[in-house]
Amino acid sequence: MELSKTELAKEEKRLADTIKVIKDNISSLGKELYQDEEKMLEFKKYMWDAKGGMDGNEISSLMADNDMEINILERKNKYLMRLFRVEKKPYFGRIIFKDEDEENDIYIGITHVEDKLNFYVHDWRSPICSLFYDYELGKASYKTPAGTVSGEITLKRQYKIEDGKLLNVFDNNINIEDEVLQDVLANNSSDKMKNIVNTIQEEQNKVIRNVNDRNLIVQGIAGSGKTSVALHRIAFLLYRIPNLTSNNVLIFSPNSIFSEYISNVLPELGEDNTKETTYNTFLKASLKEFNEIESFASFIERYYKYNVSDVDLVKYKQSDEIVNDITSYVNDLTNEALFKDDLITRDFVYTADELNDMLKNRYSRFPLFLRITSIADKISEINYNSNMSKSKSICKMLFDKLNVDKDYAVIYMNFFKSKYAKIKSNSDINHKFLNYEDACLLVYLKGILEGFNYNTYIKQVVIDEAQDYTKLQYMIIKKIFRNASFTILGDTNQTINPYYKYNSLKDLDTIFDESKYIELTKTYRSSEEIVEYANKILGLDHVSAIRRGVSNPVIMKQEGNLHDDIVNDLNTLKAKSKSVAVICKNDTEVDKIYDLIKNDIKCDVIKSTWQEYKRNLVIIPAYIAKGLEFDSVIIYTSKDNKYKESEKYLYYVAVTRAQHNLIVYNQ
Repeated sequence: MELSKTELAKEEKRLADTIKVIKDNISSLGKELYQDEEKMLEFKKYMWDAKGGMDGNEISSLMADNDMEINILERKNKYLMRLFRVEKKPYFGRIIFKDEDEENDIYIGITHVEDKLNFYVHDWRSPICSLFYDYELGKASYKTPAGTVSGEITLKRQYKIEDGKLLNVFDNNINIEDEVLQDVLANNSSDKMKNIVNTIQEEQNKVIRNVNDRNLIVQGIAGSGKTSVALHRIAFLLYRIPNLTSNNVLIFSPNSIFSEYISNVLPELGEDNTKETTYNTFLKASLKEFNEIESFASFIERYYKYNVSDVDLVKYKQSDEIVNDITSYVNDLTNEALFKDDLITRDFVYTADELNDMLKNRYSRFPLFLRITSIADKISEINYNSNMSKSKSICKMLFDKLNVDKDYAVIYMNFFKSKYAKIKSNSDINHKFLNYEDACLLVYLKGILEGFNYNTYIKQVVIDEAQDYTKLQYMIIKKIFRNASFTILGDTNQTINPYYKYNSLKDLDTIFDESKYIELTKTYRSSEEIVEYANKILGLDHVSAIRRGVSNPVIMKQEGNLHDDIVNDLNTLKAKSKSVAVICKNDTEVDKIYDLIKNDIKCDVIKSTWQEYKRNLVIIPAYIAKGLEFDSVIIYTSKDNKYKESEKYLYYVAVTRAQHNLIVYNQ
């Protein structure tokens, strides 16, 4: 619907007025911050000069006041940064909502904008703004802390604003045919993931704004915006939950390249980036006694290079069954644990019977190794006034007298030699290098022997690419972050771990109680042709492309003159794409293609060990590309290394990275 000249003039004036208010707020807030900082400097000088004449209570009171001032200062500064970010693009949407009391004219943007008299822009996360995402014109309602407000949406409008100028106005409903959404989907991708705040869809919004369920388990098809949804959910929770900061949130990313790719989204939404880790980093922190731990990507690479010597053993190590087996083994170990000799020093004597009584009775509620440290602490308390150094020394002596080896690697290997092993195979490990499939089991073994190191500071945990974690990995994460709420997102169709696959992510509700399972069923990434081709790989019939318009067919090629064909294809794709990827099955083929074309075309290689994310033209293995997207993709496999039936999920991952153009060699 085209606006009248009068209506358009009103919108242009509203935009100009809003920008002026933002500029005025920036100016006044900048002056306030300058004055506040001057006050802080004066306070520090006062404390330095006067602290000698103050008692502890006075100092504590003044420091508490100062901490409050610092907190206010930080909030002001954060809001100032938001205003700078929205100065030339203050809002993207508008609704008029009539309830029984009044008519609300709501402009929606990244952050709120107001002066002393009027509210010019509402933060997209505020309760009333949910109407923009959840409803078309007509009857609607939204929830507030005070209850549900019902009424009617009489106008729903979107804006395209760039550099402070109103370029276009759309009166329509947010749905799959929405003009703004289609415009966004048709564009080339960027170097970093962008926010989707102006095109959030109803099913995505249900995940983002959910505050009723402690834990969310989200199954989302390729291109459904899982990662974007997760990041917008974080921004929403930071807005909604009192005292929750970005430091209280932890994201588990599949790899460091992916972390780099998503690093702009939260800052674009006016929030600080959260803490981030990969499961491999998490493992290293838990197993510091090992020099190197194999990454998940290297583990998968090992499989796709067919370097796994004992497939059955690796499958067993990834199974749910082994958890019960190790637990039973440790229970027996605990029941059979005994001190063999008396503990005798020049300062005290404890008989083996006394030590075993403490082991079996007094501290029986603790895991086995924690019992030993507790006994050592008690002996140190009685004899050395709880000297820490003495406690460590006593603990070492106690372990020497225990009929259980302290080395976790030895216990682990003994487990595989024991009657509990379903697969009779020795699992030799050393402290120099640890295979990925062994690392998780060792963390669990340590946890049930000495107790898990609980983290109570993290309040929200987000796990992306959830399908690539075993149940044991989730059990460990849940134990460590026991006070946290979880948002878990994945797609069972994108499982690349050949040894472990969920029937449904809903199975995780056995670990995460108080959870809600949600499905994202629409794909926004790829063209209709690419989606149709991807569906055939897995036999899917419920996935359809939201992106409409003219697109290119999927091109199938057999290897001829590989050098000339790939170079020509890449040059053609580069001319119409911001990002192009050659996706190979493994890093051997990545090296092959790079060596083939490096003298004729500029490109980058991305492997599991790379930290920096590059997108212009990259050659990348499929298992590293998971979670990323590119305007154009060439999929290459050599004639003698085509994707097998058992590898179809990895092939599906490779195909669904493409947005606009897809060329397939040898498949």
